[in-house]
Amino acid sequence: MRNLVRIAPGALELGRPLPWNVYDADGNVLLRQGYVIQTNSQLEQLFERGRFKPRKIERPQEEIFEDTRERNPFADYPDLLQALETTLDAITETDPSAQKRLMGLTRMVERTCTEAPDASLALIHLYSIGPTILEQTLFYAILSQFIGRQFGLEEKRLSVLTGAALTANLALVPVADQLNASNKVLTDDQRSVIRKHPLRSIQALQAAGIDNPLMTTIIAQHHEQADGTGYPLGLSGTDIRPEAEILALSERYVAMITKRAYRARMNVADARRLIATLADGKFRPAIPKALLQVLGDYPPGILVRLDNNEVGVVTGRPVRARGPFVKAIFGPRGNRYNGTFERDTSVLEFNIRALEEPEIMPSMDFSRIWGFGS
Repeated sequence: MRNLVRIAPGALELGRPLPWNVYDADGNVLLRQGYVIQTNSQLEQLFERGRFKPRKIERPQEEIFEDTRERNPFADYPDLLQALETTLDAITETDPSAQKRLMGLTRMVERTCTEAPDASLALIHLYSIGPTILEQTLFYAILSQFIGRQFGLEEKRLSVLTGAALTANLALVPVADQLNASNKVLTDDQRSVIRKHPLRSIQALQAAGIDNPLMTTIIAQHHEQADGTGYPLGLSGTDIRPEAEILALSERYVAMITKRAYRARMNVADARRLIATLADGKFRPAIPKALLQVLGDYPPGILVRLDNNEVGVVTGRPVRARGPFVKAIFGPRGNRYNGTFERDTSVLEFNIRALEEPEIMPSMDFSRIWGFGS
């Protein structure tokens, strides 16, 4: 198979699902997206033998910045991250294509969330172990889409919010992964970079010819808090746009469920409890409520143990009186099933007993589990 690229050291991590299929030098699939590397020797073998296929398409001179294929969030994941990196680079370099790229990426995210909502939410939970800043940014945009829609934003405001979520942390991109990997107390310089990043992101957007007043306001205000304790201006109450609060809450939730060098990740039940408290003065009450409604008690992508002692992954939120829906992957005695079996957890024997938090995630073929085929 042509155009295969050798995997760079650092691109894969122990205990983290593969972001794409891995091939050998002849183009045969070695491991599918969702496989979890368990040992250092496996990791070494992949760096030695493994290749991946960049899905970047050669385009004619008049570039098209939107992909109109049917959306499969798992197959699209590397494409979305590549498009995000390219878009942010175009903004930073004041490339004339920056605005079109951002609009095209925004529409891709919107279509992905609309066409495959449960799988889009699952991405966030399956890849939240140690996401890069680009992954975090994509998660902010996906969550902002869902919260904004549940909150009742009209389509135009929703699109601007998604664009803001994709660019608000542009100024943090060069340093964010390093900050997340450090367990040391922040220096004064690092604190200054963090506090100034909304303004610096806005300046980069404006220099690239992207000057939407609502987007600028959302980015400027997304670290303000309703009780006046935020930055940079200490705004409070209704001085803060609801879109800014939606983006802030998306960032807060991703931070809660993400593992960092200086702290463990929070499980979804604890994160939900903390979100419920944020309606008390930090945010407009309707915004945390909207996120809780979007997630449900058991959001897609988390592992649960059922009353019959099977362990499975939540694939779908409740529909009317049925669900949440789970694909069982381990039998009651801990044996790994060859396939997967759908369980409607509203049925008594398949009720959810508890969240399952293994030390290392089990390998899963995400596309197949969510019904997208191989």
